[in-house]
Amino acid sequence: MIELHYWPTPNGHKITMFLEEAGLPYTIKPVNIGKGEQFEPAFLAISPNNRMPAIVDTAPADGGGPLSVFESGAILQYLADKCGRFLPVEPRDRYRVLEWLYWQVGGLGPMLGQNHHFNRYAPEKIPYAIDRYVNETRRLYGVLNKRLAGRAFIVGKDYSIADMAAYPWIVPHEVQGMSLDDFPHLKAWFEAIRARPATERAYALADTIKGNLDLTKDEGARKLLFGQGAKK
Repeated sequence: MIELHYWPTPNGHKITMFLEEAGLPYTIKPVNIGKGEQFEPAFLAISPNNRMPAIVDTAPADGGGPLSVFESGAILQYLADKCGRFLPVEPRDRYRVLEWLYWQVGGLGPMLGQNHHFNRYAPEKIPYAIDRYVNETRRLYGVLNKRLAGRAFIVGKDYSIADMAAYPWIVPHEVQGMSLDDFPHLKAWFEAIRARPATERAYALADTIKGNLDLTKDEGARKLLFGQGAKK
């Protein structure tokens, strides 16, 4: 059984998409990031960076005790190896998938996250910052659009953890100032993934958990999420 410590953000959606595709049994333990539950000692014990998602595998392959994994990219790779799906074994294709997985966690996610922050949540609208991250978002969309020319998925014909990692960050494209009509290959890929039954189930699940967190209005939640400093 996989225990998923989760809140319905793009990084959280990656993992529910995988679990629904793979059919692995799992339970969700909501981590309400607007209330600061990511700072509770029990959660920090499995996710020391105080970020969700994180998982605990209560039946790992080595037969030992429960195994925890944090960071969404590492979780996707762990789960793919556990069930033998969505990450090729053959080295060439495997590393193509991992390249694009790391592209997402190192570039697409952080840059689009900054786009969201300065466009929606920052108390002061800073034109330079908005332009910087909207332009970088557009560049990254272009990279992905070019990659998808002539391909059903990011690595050829097979759906993989690279696709699951990238898709949730494209869902809020309108908020990011993007039109998918400008990126036709990306748009076709996006619509195909959106129509997958597992994607529909994952996002329907999110709707039952999200609650009323609105960072554009909740000053306390913004301070929790954006006002953190070092804790010794």
